[in-house]
Amino acid sequence: MQLDMTQGRPMPIILKFFLPIFIGNMFQQFYNMVDSIIVGRYVGTKAFAAVGSTGTIMFLILGFATGLTTGFTVLTSQRFGAKDEEGIRRSVANAIILTVIVSVVMTAISLVSMKALLGLMNTPEDIFGYAYDYIIIITGGTGAVCFYNLFSSLLRAVGNSRAPLFFLVLSAILNIFLDLLLIIGFGMGVKGAAIATIASQVISAILSIIYIAVRVKMLVPKRNEWRLTSSYVRKQLGVGLPMAVQFAITASGTMIMQSAINRFGSNAIAGFNASSKIGNLLTQAFPSLGQSMATYTGQNYGKGDIDRVNQGSHVALKISLIASLAGAGLALVLLRPAIPLFLGSNVRMSSILPWAKPYTYLSIIFYMPLGILFIYRDMMQGLGYGFLPMMGGVLELGSRLVTAVLSIHFSSYLLAVAGDPAAWIVTGLFDAIAYRYVIGDVRKNLTR
Repeated sequence: MQLDMTQGRPMPIILKFFLPIFIGNMFQQFYNMVDSIIVGRYVGTKAFAAVGSTGTIMFLILGFATGLTTGFTVLTSQRFGAKDEEGIRRSVANAIILTVIVSVVMTAISLVSMKALLGLMNTPEDIFGYAYDYIIIITGGTGAVCFYNLFSSLLRAVGNSRAPLFFLVLSAILNIFLDLLLIIGFGMGVKGAAIATIASQVISAILSIIYIAVRVKMLVPKRNEWRLTSSYVRKQLGVGLPMAVQFAITASGTMIMQSAINRFGSNAIAGFNASSKIGNLLTQAFPSLGQSMATYTGQNYGKGDIDRVNQGSHVALKISLIASLAGAGLALVLLRPAIPLFLGSNVRMSSILPWAKPYTYLSIIFYMPLGILFIYRDMMQGLGYGFLPMMGGVLELGSRLVTAVLSIHFSSYLLAVAGDPAAWIVTGLFDAIAYRYVIGDVRKNLTR
């Protein structure tokens, strides 16, 4: 079901679109946590630390590819808002062809560079083998992740957030089933966890294609439209490339932060990974809200209604404030009882909890700047502006780099985990200011 976000009161329209995305992202985090729980309980603490230590590399490689494919669909939402059906189909054809190219190139680069990346991140020797086995399979499936994300983004671009939710829930259930089968049933360890993740993405991508072909005909290009159109390619790369670079810059910052944490040993890695996974689960409202506002902004920009775009930003900030307070409270309550879920009831809490607490206590203070970061960054991208959000990514990198260098210099774990909060507050402030500039520029361009 498509949703025209250019009409009606902004609050109910945004909430109607936001809730399925939020539920879907929560399911995604849930099955990521189940991945980790099964690995931690049935393969061991070192395997859990190894899988967690690859998270930033996954974010770098898959985030870059995902940023590109998501950026490709901004034009689709703008054409939908303008009621340009031919433009919608041509943007889809361009996006699919570009995604094929991206998938091949990114897979080749990641497979060749993986051992060097793990070495650069100071991955401890006692978990290096586990980490390599896991990440090499994950990055080998880059194409599946790209196309699953592309088709989900295309559906959201035309206001359909329910179908991606269904496919995400299905993917989560399938992933958990395959985890249990491959890790426990066949004893495949971390390799089984990686295969389960990629297999579930492949199946969800295939089902998304079938759904679009049968139910959303406006997203199916005609035979003569299956070619790259230069004007569309310029627009899609103009948004997609800065989004991808922004993801890569942000991921580079988290890799630097993880590298600093890795210096404190496998217990520190396990403690940080457990607390960060809990934090990721409790902050899913923010990326979900960002995705919602990108579509809302793109559609209303396509219509030329900038006042409505601004009204939507005010609604998003109210939702973000409520999510910040709720997330902070739940993080304090859930931290201690959740750690044994990841590492088993026999884990010595005295060896893990001191490494888990600092990140949780420090990060919850800055949940609201994180929400602001997602709202304004994604709204600027929905308006077709990629450079300023990318500069926000540079500030994220700089913030994490400074805290990591200070952490290494002073041998301070607290400074190592301060990388995320520092990045959130600096970049959130920058994005809020940049959004004001972008809105002013858009108004001037529309009145010419």
